[in-house]
Amino acid sequence: MRKIIFITGATSGIGKATAEIFAYHNYDLIITGRRREKLEALAKEIIDTYNIEVLTLNFDIRDKKAVKTAIESIPEKWKSIDVLLNNAGLAVGFDKIQDGLIDDWESMIDTNIKGLLYVSHEIIPFLIKNKKGHIINIGSTASKVVYQGGNVYCATKFAVDALSQTMRIDLLEHKIRVTQINPGAAETEFSTVRFKGNKDQADKTYIGYKPMTAKDIAPSIYYVTTIPEHICINELEITALAQANSNYFNKSN
Repeated sequence: MRKIIFITGATSGIGKATAEIFAYHNYDLIITGRRREKLEALAKEIIDTYNIEVLTLNFDIRDKKAVKTAIESIPEKWKSIDVLLNNAGLAVGFDKIQDGLIDDWESMIDTNIKGLLYVSHEIIPFLIKNKKGHIINIGSTASKVVYQGGNVYCATKFAVDALSQTMRIDLLEHKIRVTQINPGAAETEFSTVRFKGNKDQADKTYIGYKPMTAKDIAPSIYYVTTIPEHICINELEITALAQANSNYFNKSN
């Protein structure tokens, strides 16, 4: 029987790259996302390429009832989940706190914190019942070091850091691993979303250095699941060579 990974935000970026690498390593996938067409296209592509099984769940993680309904609909044979990847997240806006838009704040809080909690709340009972499992939360270098204009986004990622640490403690007795992966700047849809569809402005973020891509990050996500059962990697921070932390870049190229 193949192992199963459940991935939120699977239709692009780190979620999509992770789906592909786990499929390559013969995992069956439960992939979730808001964009049905992209979700179904990804499922078809992965099934055709890797000959594994894929279950799609189309919902918005900000919607508590939708999360619960979707996860309750999972057929019994799919409930033996080995890995939960809490990947779905976003940043919206780059304003100083005094200029911030409350709608942007709520979008980040509802997705990055509440959405992660809603999904975890429904999946963790499966892991406890199965007496196995690994939760991987996607944080950020912004989980550790704040930057100007990052206010609420950084706050949500600091929350992911705190939740990851406390999940590790709370699930210790159940022998469930918890790992936080903190990527730095990566050239994905992230900046386009942050700048509300302004791709020209988003592209300027990466001028002067070579950023990571989602495919640079996915192998480390897979790696933390491959270590001996008596070991847990609690946290990894991954950046481009040109990035030291949230604030320091070498943009001399």
